[in-house]
Amino acid sequence: MRFLVGAFGDSGHVFPAIALGRALAGRGHEVMIETWEERRPAVEGAGLGFAAAEEYRMFPPPDADSADGVHAAEAARALLPLLEETRPHAVVSDILTLAPALAAEVAGVPRATLIPHIYPVHEPGLPFFAVGLRLPRTPLGRGVWRAGQRALNGGLERGRRDLNRQRERLGLAPTERFHGGISPELALVGTFPQLEYPRRWPQGVEVTGPMGFELPHPEIELPPGDRPLVLVAPSTAHDSGNRLVRTALRALAEEPVRVVATTNRVVPQRPIELPGNARLVDWLSYSQVMPVASLVVSHGGHGTVARALGAGTPVLASPFTGDMRETAIRVDWAGVGLSLPWRLCRPAPLRWAVRRILGDPSFAARAAELAAWSRGHDGAERGAKLVERLAVEPKAGAPA
Repeated sequence: MRFLVGAFGDSGHVFPAIALGRALAGRGHEVMIETWEERRPAVEGAGLGFAAAEEYRMFPPPDADSADGVHAAEAARALLPLLEETRPHAVVSDILTLAPALAAEVAGVPRATLIPHIYPVHEPGLPFFAVGLRLPRTPLGRGVWRAGQRALNGGLERGRRDLNRQRERLGLAPTERFHGGISPELALVGTFPQLEYPRRWPQGVEVTGPMGFELPHPEIELPPGDRPLVLVAPSTAHDSGNRLVRTALRALAEEPVRVVATTNRVVPQRPIELPGNARLVDWLSYSQVMPVASLVVSHGGHGTVARALGAGTPVLASPFTGDMRETAIRVDWAGVGLSLPWRLCRPAPLRWAVRRILGDPSFAARAAELAAWSRGHDGAERGAKLVERLAVEPKAGAPA
């Protein structure tokens, strides 16, 4: 069969899409990834077809009637000739990439949504997504979140109106659903089920496990010795001042640990002081370092957290924004690490959190449990099987 996978170009979104594409290709199918031009080498290096995506602003969401606001419909219309030419059996669209989903609906092609992080659709009685608060433990706590539902619905209503403007431009009927950009046929949630709060799962939503992909990179030399190794792996999309790296290096300079920090190619605006127990690089292979690390310090980007837990390594997350806050609090809730609020990202609090995680073996034990689960549950392979089934039985899904 033939499949088109559309993805937002940031690594946290396009890498899971490439992983899913490779799994589909490994099952004998033809796969094309539609994403930013800068990702062409990664896509083609994975042996997949490439199509350059129209790039348009996503955050903050533009007004639907502005110049930026019409781009989703225009990009969807521009995709229609490719769909007519390739005739895919199904289209998979990243949750931040609306155009392929709209184009697939116009063309009458089965469509799935890839969600490469915690499931963002609100469950009444639970905290709102990206607020970064733990599961309520009492009926009163659940009642407070239910009482706030009206305020949340106001934002969702605006999103639905904006989406329906795009749908109108393409001749599609309006949707009555909130989160209408998520396919009602199939939504693949590429995270650990152990990080999801207990909830009622809508039909068509499948938690597959993480979908991992990594660009090849030469191995680096690790700091010598046998003390615990701490990996500092910041976001590739935030923290232009390298605050997390600078703070962690200062916090751990006198600690009985070895430190490997990467800037992840965020060029320092000023020199970064490097203590004697640390090594700083601009890029590294998570596959090399995470399995031998005792702790990963990050902003809480889901891709980094998933790679760490897949290696059985606990996480200290200091979330910068958005879904990072949600991932960080789930790490804390699941017992696989701690969440350190960004406002507390200073040497003393970070040092305390590192000491606590390294001093309590339960964090590593729980992370090892998730790693064992991951070895028996390949998220990309599970997702590929579900997309195959969608292509063969396109009416099997039900509204989410």
